Amino acid sequence: MVLLRRVIGDALRARRQGQHRTLREVSTAANVSLGYLSEIERGQKEASSELLAAICDALGARLSELLSEVSDTLSLAEDMDGVLVPVDDKKSVSTDGNVSVSVRQDSPLKATLRATRKPQRDVVYAA
Repeated sequence: MVLLRRVIGDALRARRQGQHRTLREVSTAANVSLGYLSEIERGQKEASSELLAAICDALGARLSELLSEVSDTLSLAEDMDGVLVPVDDKKSVSTDGNVSVSVRQDSPLKATLRATRKPQRDVVYAA
């Protein structure tokens, strides 16, 4: 089973690490404890929408961008064969070269989902 909190945590961690920032830097900017941010990134805690917005703001991202990435990842995972049945090896899917997802089945009720996304160019919005 793919848990939303894990996919959100992976997306937040990927953004933070892509910026070469520490948990401490982001937790201070988002006004959230370092330990709680760590638990969110590891998928152990579910963040409220207000907290997600604060973390996204600290990362210089829009909440809609993060949720779009999460949606893409979940969509790919749902289409993969074997997500809810035991498999012996990793399976991966890629769409248009931008997103790849791999799922490792740890037990019949636990799957580890890893999503990677090619870095996107900065988008400048004209006013």
